[in-house]
Amino acid sequence: MSRRIVLSVTAGVVVLAGAGAFALAHAGDQPPALAHSTARYTAPDGDRDGSLTFTTDVTASSDVKNVKVLAWPANSSFAKKELTAKDMAATEPAVCKPAGGDTERCTYRVTVTGEDADGSPRGLWHVAVLATAEDGDTTLDTKAADFTVA
Repeated sequence: MSRRIVLSVTAGVVVLAGAGAFALAHAGDQPPALAHSTARYTAPDGDRDGSLTFTTDVTASSDVKNVKVLAWPANSSFAKKELTAKDMAATEPAVCKPAGGDTERCTYRVTVTGEDADGSPRGLWHVAVLATAEDGDTTLDTKAADFTVA
């Protein structure tokens, strides 16, 4: 093989290795990603309680530390003043279980009594989610899913 070809191949390998290392380093710095978020609201009926169930898949390369959830009416003050991570700090956590690879399936479920439903605004509601990875990266989605209270 000629010296020129060997040098070209060597230079190409160095460039590709550097690009691969950069890609891996960059991939490790990604914030948590949310996917397949759904909310299901069942109204109470007579003596039977209802429920709100929210589910989302969270992918984080450094593992999922926690997921906080807040259901809020679309006509509330949060519609004008965007929710922040600070607002989400005191909200309730979802329960997360491994779903394969770096992904966890997180579920939040709360019972809705007749009294709860009577005191709740009717209409469109949103579910906000704050996902925190073990490395401290966060993702806030203020409208991860919607449901309607009739």
